[in-house]
Amino acid sequence: MRTRILVGTRASQLALAQTNQVIEEMRLAVSGLKCNVISIRTKGDKMHQLGTSVEGKGVFTKELEEALIEGRIDIAIHSMKDLTIDSSTGITIGAVPKRADPHDVLISREKKRLAQLPPGSRIGTSSPRRKSQLLAARGDLEVVDIHGNVETRLRKLASGAYDAIVVAAAGLARLQLRGSATEVLPTNLMLPAVGQGALAIQSRNGDQEIIDLIAKIDDPQTRRETDAERAFAKKVGGNCKTPIAAYARAESTKLTIEGMIASPNGRMLVRGRVTSDNRKSAQIGEELARSLLDKGAEALLE
Repeated sequence: MRTRILVGTRASQLALAQTNQVIEEMRLAVSGLKCNVISIRTKGDKMHQLGTSVEGKGVFTKELEEALIEGRIDIAIHSMKDLTIDSSTGITIGAVPKRADPHDVLISREKKRLAQLPPGSRIGTSSPRRKSQLLAARGDLEVVDIHGNVETRLRKLASGAYDAIVVAAAGLARLQLRGSATEVLPTNLMLPAVGQGALAIQSRNGDQEIIDLIAKIDDPQTRRETDAERAFAKKVGGNCKTPIAAYARAESTKLTIEGMIASPNGRMLVRGRVTSDNRKSAQIGEELARSLLDKGAEALLE
């Protein structure tokens, strides 16, 4: 088995923290493994630096996938929620490590929980999914766009530009900033993004040595959950501006998935849940998608 591999990642502080976590897991699984980290700047990173809106799946992953296909790296490490639903030709998700906390968290300047924020409070998020659910819960709030990485958003919050922001719990934890969270938002109020909290490790099809290596840190439970969520998203369709969410939990042979499709203003929100035993994850995710579409969510997508 190969003892030195080239690991591709984005250059952000969060991406490097995630990469170091994966490398540590691989070293524990494969004695003597050496990893060279190759940082690659993506289109999404450039847009973040310019302070412009980042839209569209793949803006944080395309350049890494190209480097993988061209053989400049052996594996690429991504946040699962950044990946397009369909894998690029010649690439496979070889491992999905154990998932971190998939919840979203509220961080407020005055340490107020969501229910305690005064009407008209400015909440920063650039996610249509978060915006629609925030407005569904608190239509009296002003939800405004915020751009940049986690550290940049925290600085903007501290400057007084926002009363609160919403970010992923997993990102805060990986940056060792979990203590800054005011409130963990429950899933009955804020369903997470598809794949939130999970990482995806891509390799080239046919590179069996690498596939065998990274398979050692694959977590079957997390893979089942994210397979169901991604199948839900694929069946639903929509685009990067469509507020959709899904969260699956696997336990023994049983898998439960909750999903949501909403209007951008949160005034129409369709939710559902499916639980099933001994069926493929993708089938359960697709069943949930059909259920929500039948309930009227198809009109929201149109």
